[in-house]
Amino acid sequence: MLISLMFSKNPSKSPPPHHLLQLLTKTQSLKLTKQTHIQSPTLFNSIELKDTYSYNTLINTYAKHNLYHQCFTLFNSMCHSIHSPDEFTFSILANISGDTGHFFAGKWVHGKCVKRGFVADVVLANSLMLMYGKCDRTEDARKLFEEMPQRSIASWNIMLGMYVNGECSFSDSDVWEFVKRMLLEGQKINEFTLSNLLPLCGKRMGRFDHGRELHWYIVRKMNLDVDSGVHLNCCLIDMYSRRSKVSLARFVFDQMRFRNIFVWTAMMNGYLRNGDPEETVRLFREMRRASEVEPNEVLVLTLLPACNLTAGLLGVQQTHGLSVKKGFINHTSLCNSLIDMYSKNGLLTSARKVFDHDCHSKDTISWSCMISACGLHGNGHEAVTLYDKMVTSGIKPDAISVVGVLSACSKSGLVEKGLDVYNKAITVFGLDPTVEMCSCVVDLLGRSGRLDEALTFIKSMHLEPGPSVWGALLSGCVDPAHYETKVLGYKSLIEIEPENASNYVSLSNVYATSRRWDYVADIRRVMKERNLSKVPGCSWITVNRKTHSFLVADKAHPACDKIYEILSELVLVMKRP
Repeated sequence: MLISLMFSKNPSKSPPPHHLLQLLTKTQSLKLTKQTHIQSPTLFNSIELKDTYSYNTLINTYAKHNLYHQCFTLFNSMCHSIHSPDEFTFSILANISGDTGHFFAGKWVHGKCVKRGFVADVVLANSLMLMYGKCDRTEDARKLFEEMPQRSIASWNIMLGMYVNGECSFSDSDVWEFVKRMLLEGQKINEFTLSNLLPLCGKRMGRFDHGRELHWYIVRKMNLDVDSGVHLNCCLIDMYSRRSKVSLARFVFDQMRFRNIFVWTAMMNGYLRNGDPEETVRLFREMRRASEVEPNEVLVLTLLPACNLTAGLLGVQQTHGLSVKKGFINHTSLCNSLIDMYSKNGLLTSARKVFDHDCHSKDTISWSCMISACGLHGNGHEAVTLYDKMVTSGIKPDAISVVGVLSACSKSGLVEKGLDVYNKAITVFGLDPTVEMCSCVVDLLGRSGRLDEALTFIKSMHLEPGPSVWGALLSGCVDPAHYETKVLGYKSLIEIEPENASNYVSLSNVYATSRRWDYVADIRRVMKERNLSKVPGCSWITVNRKTHSFLVADKAHPACDKIYEILSELVLVMKRP
């Protein structure tokens, strides 16, 4: 009907063209929406008496369909017509520049606004600040904010959002001073202000007392609609959970009359973050039983590790089945988690099936998970093949994927390939070496007996060698002839970790093996002076959902006699030629 009206043969009975243009751009019909950017210019060109409103409508239509080049082309055409752009025109262009991250285009729009005298418009200035924020130009946004003759609460919230969420050097005290200044200038806190401040209070070093005060303000002073109330309660649940106040988070949850999927997910994530996966699963069952809320892929991402911790492989498989049933198995983040969970539970084939068949849009994390899975299972050649495929497909490796393939090469003895991967990561892909990458290179060389090269590599590192680097070197020192290297490694570890008693004990054992009893006595004296004692090693295994833990020389387990009997038999088997 709309299309027939556009090209009606009886124009006297048709609505004015600019009204049709507005109607076309606002239609919610999917079929029409797909053709809007084609039909709108046709209707626009049929308007004989165009005005600024009709230009803005079409520019906005192009923007909604991500046709940014057409937006600026039409803007140039508008500038050459008798109709001048207004504040709304520049606001659209500023939003486009921010969405595309095109700082110079945004700067050009800002310059045009200054030239035409529009900067005093609050809405336009807010759009320009948002643009600067999306382009990571917080200082430019701050300068514009300070120059504004008038500011709305939205202006303050935009700057506050940049201070809290942006990658800038503003401390928490700077943020709270900014809020204090906002209140002194007569602005009232609204839900957007609170949604920026509550996550700040939930940080480990955040002002939790301020978070409690904001909670009181929400309850006592704010009259919120349903949507705003749900959003702020989610923020409160998250804040309390991050500060290990799960009971307070649950209190907020229980007080809510309306709970959507985001509320359930926030509460489940709170339990998982605080080491209570059983309650996470229990809450999920309560959601399925007591509400009509359907799980989404984000909730399943929270549920998956909880099920893995409580039920192991069976829990992972059941969660996988749920995601297939609900139709979001192809969600990339979920596939990545499934690959990781299956590989850590020993099912490399299941991890590979998810990677090959379910993960349609593979990102760097997808490839890294699968590469690490192959390395974990000792399949270094397959890990290298996957890494090469990733590079060939045009995905640039990151530090995590490089560490994954280096670790796989180390475990499979692929020394030359591992060194080639490391060198290309630095020279071809421009990655900065990380401590983890260097540790893998040292481990690679150490396992192959090339300790001199490993030590030379450590000395040439631009980074300060950490415990993992020296630990990797020491793991390759299996021959008694490596006495000097062992002493150097453990002395370096003691210097880095003076409170770690294991390093002192290991160095003492090295001296004892070489019968350097005076050095052994010195080590023990230092440990006594520093009141250091080695924590006994502990291992555990889960059988039939029950976890059994064991310490060194442990005899407390009910089946202790049987365990040592079987262990003795295994020792005899291992000693056979």
